[in-house]
Amino acid sequence: MSYGLAANASGSDRPGSYGEHLLQRAFGTDQRAAGFYDRQVRDRLNPRMREFIGSQEMAFVATADAQGECDCTFRAGPPGFIKVIDEGTIAYPEYHGNGVMASLGNIVENGHIGVLMVDFFNDLVGLHVNGRARIITAEAATDYGLSDDEPASGRRAERWVVVSVEEAYIHCSKNIPLLKKEDRRARTADRSVRPAGAGYFTGEAGKSEPLRTSPPESPSPLTRTPATPREPRP
Repeated sequence: MSYGLAANASGSDRPGSYGEHLLQRAFGTDQRAAGFYDRQVRDRLNPRMREFIGSQEMAFVATADAQGECDCTFRAGPPGFIKVIDEGTIAYPEYHGNGVMASLGNIVENGHIGVLMVDFFNDLVGLHVNGRARIITAEAATDYGLSDDEPASGRRAERWVVVSVEEAYIHCSKNIPLLKKEDRRARTADRSVRPAGAGYFTGEAGKSEPLRTSPPESPSPLTRTPATPREPRP
């Protein structure tokens, strides 16, 4: 049996989609899901959630266009770069980028948005915030009490995405990896580690050649020590 696109709304007053509820009934997880909805899902940010958001340095942002074609992108900044305006509203800055504006373009067509923040370093827990997004200019951001720059990095927000919260709930710690922070400046100073450029995946000449972390042993005109690629840096 297959489970495809649900054509009708469920009419349920529970959080979640018709598709969720359909599969919960099909696979017998109704009671477990109901317990999660009752205990974890909120339509506003409680104090603990607001505190958590204020300490985060990264987020994964999911959007879709009018046809439902999805995009997931990454945003990062100093702790608290995602601003909590009030219990029902958050905002994050958009800095100078590659000019594509994929997620912003989606928001113009379809205001639904999902923001996932994960603490990989201490509590190993995540927070989902789903809602409706709108784009405002840097000039209009002052009406929300938002600053348009990052004193630490000198970056300036070109615009902001303001999210009206509809759902907020936990992503539990099971299977979240424990990561260790590394000093970005020390890594940059290491000449054996080159910042990943625009050609990292496309292989454009001079953009991002494979890196060698140590000199080859016993070089030979017939053999070459394989380069060891590094992980992309946030």
